[in-house]
Amino acid sequence: MQISAKTDYAVRALLSLAAREPELVKIDVVITEQGMPRKFVEAILGELRRAGIVRSQRGADGGYALARPAREITLGSVLRAVDGPLAEVRGLRPHETTYAGVAEHLPEVWVAVRASLRRVLDETTLAQVLTGSLPAHVRRLNDAPDAWLSR
Repeated sequence: MQISAKTDYAVRALLSLAAREPELVKIDVVITEQGMPRKFVEAILGELRRAGIVRSQRGADGGYALARPAREITLGSVLRAVDGPLAEVRGLRPHETTYAGVAEHLPEVWVAVRASLRRVLDETTLAQVLTGSLPAHVRRLNDAPDAWLSR
């Protein structure tokens, strides 16, 4: 799985908002704190607003804030809001793939990959990332001897 810059920026921007909830936060605070490009972040925050993850207010006292508490916003919901489904195979959902012959069981692997992504991304919230109190199963994955090794 490749995590796009868009998803990375979206999560980082939301963590910046989560750290200050329920206050409205100026976009300049978010981009300066995280070193992200303004135009890209503005577009991402617009997508997150349309997805109901952030709210915005215009004007001198305006800014952005989470639309609901950080403990209710999963990383999976953020990824889906900015990049679409968690897993696709040639534009199909894993359960929609079919193959003949030697590859007939491959859809089972693709579905398992999606399930493992869901287990991490749909069970980890912004609040947990912000505080470092990650779910036990996510911590165990990080603690695996080869987890941090490049392959």
